[in-house]
Amino acid sequence: YLPKMCTGEHIGCFSITEPGSGSDAGAATCRAELRDDGWHVTGTKCFVTNGAEASVVILFAVSDPDEPRHRLTALIVDKECPGWKVGKCEKKLGIRASSTTELIFEDCVVPKENQLGERGRGLFVALSTLDGGRIGVAAQAVGIAQAALDHALAYSRTRHQFNRPICDFQAIQWKLADMQTAIAAARLLTYRAAWLKQNHRQYVVESAMAKLFASEAASRVANMALQTYGGWGYICEYPVERLLRDARITELYEGTSEIQRLVISREATTDPGFVLRG
Repeated sequence: YLPKMCTGEHIGCFSITEPGSGSDAGAATCRAELRDDGWHVTGTKCFVTNGAEASVVILFAVSDPDEPRHRLTALIVDKECPGWKVGKCEKKLGIRASSTTELIFEDCVVPKENQLGERGRGLFVALSTLDGGRIGVAAQAVGIAQAALDHALAYSRTRHQFNRPICDFQAIQWKLADMQTAIAAARLLTYRAAWLKQNHRQYVVESAMAKLFASEAASRVANMALQTYGGWGYICEYPVERLLRDARITELYEGTSEIQRLVISREATTDPGFVLRG
């Protein structure tokens, strides 16, 4: 699977969220029962990014319902596995270039060898994946914020009011300064988390900090960029309204901002010295 995913021949997706379990991923109900011919999966997943295009699904299903700490098992579900289909394709506020779908499993048969990791360790696989993915979302947020600043700065130099470019007004200058400062801080937090991961050091909290700050900064910066454009920023002809819509998802997926704060505060209360790592 990996070679074709690396070349772009195949697109993969990560499927853990269900209609009744979002932040509480361990409360999933999609079942996987091991039989002689493989895993039989039944249930519905939702909010699956790239679900409509994916050739392979990393699926997390309940294999051991009576084991609270080891309920989930991760499975690799190939497009050719019988018994699953793409359900509803969501209409979204932003990130409209990628699909967000339901996946419906009706006695889907997955080969035994497609089990990913140990049985009952699916939640560990999912959470460790999310830890790294949060660095990617932080980088996404930094990119959105930088684009918003670039557009706002260029517009402020060409838009004239009261016989002068609006970048000459302190009200606009302060917005640009706040935007640049927020982006610089978000970028450094993201680089720090990425450096720690690359060097095989602890990075779980740092990735949460990077995602939390960068995602919320992206929304603030995009909003300030739209304000810099004034009424024109609200019009689809200009790019900043899309950036504002796209920024919002970074506070939600790969763990909401509230979950990031839980991760950070839990570490702070158990190991106050964690902020000195790095």
